[in-house]
Amino acid sequence: MSKARDLVIGIDCSTTAAKAVVWDRSGKSVAVGRRGYGLSHVRSGWVEQNAPDWWEATSGALAEAVAKVGADRIAGIGITHQRETFVCLDKTGAPIRPAITWMDVRATAEVASHGTPEVHRLTGKPPNPTPAWYKLLWLGRHEPETIARTAHVVDVAGYLVHKLTGEWATSWSCADPLGLVDLNRFDYDDGLLAAAGLDRSKVSRLLPPGAIAGGLLADVAAVVGLPVGLPVIVGAGDGQSAGLGCNVTRPGRAYLNLGTGTVSGVHADAYTHDTAYRTMGGPVPGSYILETFIGGGTQNVVWFAEQLGLPGNAAASPDRSAEAILEDAAAAIPPGAGGLLCLPYWTGAMTPYWDGHARGAFVGLSGVHGKAHMYRAVLEGMALEQRLLTDGVEVATGQPITEILMLGGGSRSPLWCQIIADVLGRDVKLVREQESTALGAGIHAAAALGLHADIRAAADAMTGIEGAYAPNPEAHARYGAIFAAYRSIYPGLSSTFRLIAETMS
Repeated sequence: MSKARDLVIGIDCSTTAAKAVVWDRSGKSVAVGRRGYGLSHVRSGWVEQNAPDWWEATSGALAEAVAKVGADRIAGIGITHQRETFVCLDKTGAPIRPAITWMDVRATAEVASHGTPEVHRLTGKPPNPTPAWYKLLWLGRHEPETIARTAHVVDVAGYLVHKLTGEWATSWSCADPLGLVDLNRFDYDDGLLAAAGLDRSKVSRLLPPGAIAGGLLADVAAVVGLPVGLPVIVGAGDGQSAGLGCNVTRPGRAYLNLGTGTVSGVHADAYTHDTAYRTMGGPVPGSYILETFIGGGTQNVVWFAEQLGLPGNAAASPDRSAEAILEDAAAAIPPGAGGLLCLPYWTGAMTPYWDGHARGAFVGLSGVHGKAHMYRAVLEGMALEQRLLTDGVEVATGQPITEILMLGGGSRSPLWCQIIADVLGRDVKLVREQESTALGAGIHAAAALGLHADIRAAADAMTGIEGAYAPNPEAHARYGAIFAAYRSIYPGLSSTFRLIAETMS
């Protein structure tokens, strides 16, 4: 390889956009290309996507990024992607129907009938509608002609790899979230495939995360402006890739992604499964990520600002967002929000309860509370929930989590970050690179192409910290008492949530 080829591209094909970020050996972003695409909310709980949009956006983003730096310095391309989303293709590689996304929850009946402890043991995924396996069962029941015509079932990475290289390949850490992989063996489970009407000829070949899947096809190379045969590397799903981009590659470290939802993951060297987390194939071959998920994050914050508005006569402006004004008002409220607690289950509860009927709740409202109290309670509720989840992972694994590395849009809120540090009672560090998911793909590419010795060495060299929040001892003690009350809310309301769901069905 020419010494001039000192840059790699990390592709992140996410839920709403494809990004192509060019990284140097130190993890500095030197160019970015981006193209967006849409979602189709077919009916309540059904969320689909046009798979060719993934390719159109990815190829456009690649071409844009390459044009900014030139092709002669690019060593290869790494891929990460939205997890659990899949598409059924015919013999020509064309979609038979729209892709079904990770957000789609149509397969609740299949979860109830097929979500057994044995499936949990094999896949590491407690029964819930997110893994694709349940949706494939739904297709077999409601659209048998789709399964009959299917020649290939691919995750998003598998789809892009085929477009880029002509190979039907993905990594086990990309395919694992589909719910078809035995995580003890990092291989497909034939029983799960058969139950979905599939066999190994209809799924992508599994490679280790960070493996070279193939070289760039000539027609694609001409479109994106890169050399024919340029190596294409399969990484991991976006959650695991974000962890790699934060350098969560050793025990004791956890990432905390304050995005639309709140996702946290900790590295593990051995396979375990528990309802306290969902187990994913890790970004380092042979490793695992134990992941927790809150169905609320920045979407809760945005919802509050849009639906409930600003305190008093305040008004947002181009220089001051509604969230910034609410944060200033909430910062003046002492910890505990005047006795107001918020359960953050805007879209149901995943870890540790796995209850799709659960919903958000404000508990303790009185006449003394205003919008600033409620806004602070929203931020505190998500922090208290994260403490519940982090404590649960530590108890289930017997391993302490000593370091929290934070990223995502919510990490730009100083108040929220401080609340999290105070509630968890430990330092919270901000990662240097907010595009940590795409950086994870870049790290996989850099290691595969010899820019660094291996994946861990690449992560050490290409990641960093830019700030930290230390817990206030008095606030932590206050939140300890509040946490005892908070953790009793869901058990007390779970039957009520189910009755509400039955009433509204």
